[in-house]
Amino acid sequence: MAAFLLWLLLLVFCWPLALLALALYPIVWLVLLPFRLVGITVGAVFAFLGALLMLPARVLRGHPV
Repeated sequence: MAAFLLWLLLLVFCWPLALLALALYPIVWLVLLPFRLVGITVGAVFAFLGALLMLPARVLRGHPV
């Protein structure tokens, strides 16, 4: 909501820049998409490694009652 309000403010004060930002937003989103996918993958790998390292402690602790 805040981003939309800031865009409306930009539209009022400098409408060509606001229209340019509106037109370039999908292109920027597509360019940044691979970086987001890499971030999700790296986060999943670290979560998997953390679970793998904690597995012996969870097995020795036993299941909760």
